[in-house]
Amino acid sequence: MIIFLLIIFLLYLKKIFKFYRNKRIINDKKSIAFNKNYLNDWMNLTKKERYNLSKKESVSYLNKRKVLLEEIRKEYKRISKGDSEIT
Repeated sequence: MIIFLLIIFLLYLKKIFKFYRNKRIINDKKSIAFNKNYLNDWMNLTKKERYNLSKKESVSYLNKRKVLLEEIRKEYKRISKGDSEIT
């Protein structure tokens, strides 16, 4: 009985250590900046990790475009008002 409990306890500890080790590795991989120089690092990620990173970069890019578009619109309005005052 004691041996059985000891085996279960050791298996449980192994599972916990494996979980924390995998979690640490995943967090380390997310700090990589991806470009052509890091293609091998990118390919070593799982499909789900690559998808999540691409999705995050896509959202970030979309937000930057929205801000830039808003700045262009403001600049255009300012220039248009300036031209109408001259004529």
